[in-house]
Amino acid sequence: MPKVYCDRIAATPLLPEVREAMRPYLEGAFGNPQSLHAAGREAQEAVEGARAQVAALVGARPDEIYFAASGSEANNFALKGLALGQQSKGRHLVVSAVEHSSVLNSVKALERLGFTSSLVPVDRAGLVDPADVAKALTEETTVVSVMTANSEVGTIQPVAEIAAVCRERGVLFHTDAVAAAGSVALDVKALGVDALSLAGDQFYGPKGSAALFVRKGVRVLPLVDGGIQEGGRRGGTENVPAIAGLGAAARLAARDMAARSAALIPLRDRLLEGLPERIERVVVTGPRTGRLPHHASFCVEFVEGEGMLLFLDMKGVAVSSGSACTSKSLKASHVLLAMGYDHALAQGSLVFSLVDGTTAADVDYILETFPPIVDRLRKMSPLYTAFLKERGS
Repeated sequence: MPKVYCDRIAATPLLPEVREAMRPYLEGAFGNPQSLHAAGREAQEAVEGARAQVAALVGARPDEIYFAASGSEANNFALKGLALGQQSKGRHLVVSAVEHSSVLNSVKALERLGFTSSLVPVDRAGLVDPADVAKALTEETTVVSVMTANSEVGTIQPVAEIAAVCRERGVLFHTDAVAAAGSVALDVKALGVDALSLAGDQFYGPKGSAALFVRKGVRVLPLVDGGIQEGGRRGGTENVPAIAGLGAAARLAARDMAARSAALIPLRDRLLEGLPERIERVVVTGPRTGRLPHHASFCVEFVEGEGMLLFLDMKGVAVSSGSACTSKSLKASHVLLAMGYDHALAQGSLVFSLVDGTTAADVDYILETFPPIVDRLRKMSPLYTAFLKERGS
């Protein structure tokens, strides 16, 4: 039975070059980067080398990059650190309705401290209108956060336009680029963002590796209090192997991103076109264009995503029914609900996110295997039975 991995939004495989970059710091080079002796200096050189590599990936200065342990931590760092750092100017935040749970829950945590917030809506494709962001801004607004791309529906947001709106009003703008970094070209200066989050496990780096860009001169308070690590903005001994791996993954992404995308886009498009042709009442979620190069997402009527996921797993195909951080929840996706999908249809969400090495044969296998699974599940669905009865079938 073939093994087809199509769950990039949950994790990517570790590239051999990344593993080799990490190896010295898992073995003999175990020094603490804050130590003054040779072993410490060796570790510090690895950390600073990785910082430069991550900075190069997003067009930043090395001293604007702060390491973290996950994309969720980087988002918490950004939202809480920026909001608390600017609270003398105001205590109002603006975020989109389709943000990752780490952003939305950070806002809820800040609300418990007396902040207020506004949710900006999205259209049926999951796009934020910059004009809606402008309408949501008040004299009290200090931070806006809108993701670069959505991992559940693949939508790439007009980040530069939103950043321009914020800059004109003197409001800081953060973008969660975890789903986009390493897959689409990013330049923090061209985009005009003040802060940007990314995570290594989304572009063939190790789990537990992430970073936050904060523009030089922007005040951000630490999320983790401690020592002098990361310029005093994130206390705790640095995870040198993970940081070295993140740097290597960033270097390879900068080098290979265009070629990877060129290989995956035709396969993505084949899924976007092929599944609705083979299965009736399947909806493509997100835009047909302006989406992540590796991403194909759908809602299948009359069946639940969990059932489709488990049956595909039995056929050797790994997919997701939504964000990896919420995939074990039985609730309908807040992203799809915000896009205007009804609860029943949103329950039938499925995401195919391709990785480097996915082949045309893999896609053929999915197109062959998936329709019978849907047929089998629909035969057990009272909703489908009612639909057929109403249609007179």
